[in-house]
Amino acid sequence: MKFDMHCHTREGSMDGKVSIKEYAEILKKAGFSGMLVTDHNTYKGYRAWRDTATAQEKQEFTVLKGIEYDTIDSGHVLVIMPTGVKLRILEMRGLPVRVLIDIVHKNGGILGPAHPGGERYLSLLKTKKKKSKADVMSKFDFVEVFNACEPHESNQEAQNLAEIYDKPGFGGSDSHRSDCVGTAYTRLSDDIRTESDLIEFVKSGAKITCGGVLYNKTTKDKLGKLNHVLVESFFVYNKMAGLLRLRRRRIELRKI
Repeated sequence: MKFDMHCHTREGSMDGKVSIKEYAEILKKAGFSGMLVTDHNTYKGYRAWRDTATAQEKQEFTVLKGIEYDTIDSGHVLVIMPTGVKLRILEMRGLPVRVLIDIVHKNGGILGPAHPGGERYLSLLKTKKKKSKADVMSKFDFVEVFNACEPHESNQEAQNLAEIYDKPGFGGSDSHRSDCVGTAYTRLSDDIRTESDLIEFVKSGAKITCGGVLYNKTTKDKLGKLNHVLVESFFVYNKMAGLLRLRRRRIELRKI
């Protein structure tokens, strides 16, 4: 099966320009079997599909529920929880990565770094120190090794990381616009219909291949050297947004 494993929707990401139904239709026409919805710190995009797609649409195309979580210390992490498992804390950015790993694993999920060779504050390799990075990497379940919105050098760093720590690699478009949808893929040699199917497949050690073409119309490409201003602004935003959710996170942690 051919999946896009990093997808942002209009319903779930403030910078997403493609509705979940349009996203699914584009991928289906391009020969994809499914997609993993990974909006930032929310499941709104997936819920839109769950609540509005017809039974036939769900039968013809598989939409899996995931999330791209903003940690406070290790950039973005892709998280996949078992079918039916609902953890509100995953929609509250700002957890340290070690706490996130513990929560996800204790509830049967898997997770891995998104674009680990990418921008400062957004990626594992540009955020964690060498010693702590090694400790965290040993606990991840996969690595996003091909991201269509990252340059070749970034993807090569991710590939090297996966090889060093013997982790399977995912490929995802990270698309926010329609012309980027489906530029990356992950091939899974099994019939994946649910999140639990995907988790079991990854844990089994079965072969996963991925690849795609690079997308050169990202915001970073358009801004050029000015992109560092956006990156630094994100750092401030992420810290503030994390602090604002501190009380709610503590409440949810006590429940867990």
